[in-house]
Amino acid sequence: MSIASRLSIPLIAAFLVGAPVFWAFPDELSGWRSFAIVAGWTGCGLLLASLLLMIREPWLASRLGGLERMYVWHHRLGMAAYLVLLCHPLALAADGWEEQPAFAWAELDPGQQGWPGWLGWAALLALMAGMAAALTPRLSYSAWRGLHVLLAGAVVLAFAHLLLLGLDYLLLWTPLLAMSFMLWRLVRADYGGAARPYVVRQVHRLAPDLVEVSLAPLSQAISAQPGQFVLAAFLDGPRFRGCREFHPFTISALAADGGLSLGIKALGDCTRHFQSVECGVAARLQGPFGTFLADQPRGPSLWIAGGIGITPFLAVLRTRPLRQPVRLVYLHRSSRDAGYLDELQALAAAQPSLSLTAMANADGVPDLPAILPAAADLVGVHCHLCGPPGLLTAAVALLQARGVPRERIHCERFDFR
Repeated sequence: MSIASRLSIPLIAAFLVGAPVFWAFPDELSGWRSFAIVAGWTGCGLLLASLLLMIREPWLASRLGGLERMYVWHHRLGMAAYLVLLCHPLALAADGWEEQPAFAWAELDPGQQGWPGWLGWAALLALMAGMAAALTPRLSYSAWRGLHVLLAGAVVLAFAHLLLLGLDYLLLWTPLLAMSFMLWRLVRADYGGAARPYVVRQVHRLAPDLVEVSLAPLSQAISAQPGQFVLAAFLDGPRFRGCREFHPFTISALAADGGLSLGIKALGDCTRHFQSVECGVAARLQGPFGTFLADQPRGPSLWIAGGIGITPFLAVLRTRPLRQPVRLVYLHRSSRDAGYLDELQALAAAQPSLSLTAMANADGVPDLPAILPAAADLVGVHCHLCGPPGLLTAAVALLQARGVPRERIHCERFDFR
């Protein structure tokens, strides 16, 4: 990743925080009250930056280092916004304490405040509940989405809080811009305004819980490269009823007419339902996203795939011959689950530059020290990994222990929402 991409999000956040703080910086107020005002506008700026990063646009993701990086920073900035905004009422209470303890309690007790105070506390509580989605493990997708709706409510309540305080209208650009970002995400991503229409052309059942779905474009096709992924929502067909939610799927093949294929493993309720998708079902695709495998090094490479994580590597192998020696390690639970194994063996037999190691691990715990190359064989090798988070964490730690620099290890996670 370039230096510009690494600095892009911190610089955007610094601007969105600095602009309102500079505009509203208090004059001739006590120290605690001044701190309270600065904390309030700092929190607004951090929340604004967090909301910008939840926008799913390919052009934005390509400039900010990818969708996964945007989601990571979205959570970080959202949590920072909540903690800073919590300092706002506490600093006001500290200011009141310097006069009388009763004044401090009046700043914290909604019962002693008017509508601006009620709305401010309601916004903070809604933000707290929304943040719970980022901290609660194993939360269902529907519950996660429901809690995130509270974040939108927090922004609307905060706008009303500022409006009733009688602030300069020019300062209201922050909550107005935040609501614009939310509306953009709602219309373009959640409701599919930016999606392209496709139709299911073929369905190949490769394993009991794995299908490969080939889609044909109904209008302008998405311009994708091997290694990228799309967000797909399946609608209705003759006998199939889609869940209409957008889920990320890595492209497993690209067709000359603009069509593409997606490997779909049954990993949850929706993906299990997709196993029964049929020809003629309408679909909508957003993307493409990601830069995984975009720049192939000239030297040797090690590819490590876990389960359905084989799809980006398969897309490359199906699209073009290899230009460098590649060792592909394909880890799967059993031969029944290895839907692409026969094709991979045929590709390896046809390409001398491709070395395939396929290992079945029924207990789900591969013996990575025995499977991966020794330290002497990893000198100058670029490593690309795609699979479950546990596998990636263990493989990255082992590769680094064997002397592979972190900048030569490239990961594609498929567990982020």
